[in-house]
Amino acid sequence: MSVTPPDKHWWDTPIHTKEKIWLMTAFVWSIVLTVAMPALHIVGEQNTSSQYSRISNQDFDTLTDRFIEANKIGEEKGVPIVEPKPGSDVYIRGKQFGWDPILKLKAGQSYKLHLSSVDVNHGFSVFPINMNFQAVPSWDNLLTVTPTKAGMYTIICNEFCGIGHHAMIGKIYVE
Repeated sequence: MSVTPPDKHWWDTPIHTKEKIWLMTAFVWSIVLTVAMPALHIVGEQNTSSQYSRISNQDFDTLTDRFIEANKIGEEKGVPIVEPKPGSDVYIRGKQFGWDPILKLKAGQSYKLHLSSVDVNHGFSVFPINMNFQAVPSWDNLLTVTPTKAGMYTIICNEFCGIGHHAMIGKIYVE
């Protein structure tokens, strides 16, 4: 029994003009996005000013405790409230299952925010604005922040960190 090959295969069929247009459009668009994403990362205004440095968990814990002692103005449900001077270094510590301290900042003033975790990875999301960072043990994430609008902002952990993750909430007051 002999098998004869077909006269024409699907790959021998010419591509329709409209299909060529769509393929070229998709190809050009993928090139545009491939170039635009890194370019906007380098020159875009949406990028945060940040620096990273290694720090031991114990040292960050100590720096945060000193910051709280020097700037504490009260407490809310056992969590210290601090009011740092504009332009100063501000420390926020993530630990299972909370953020401390609560910050009281002034609108229009810049602060150098140091963010880290002393136990496991935590996600640092500030609502209602779209601000997301990672708090990673042994890394000091330095961000320059300038609050622009007065109000109360909620910090939540968006990285699952254990059984009490749902209750990991912090606050920032801007006046």
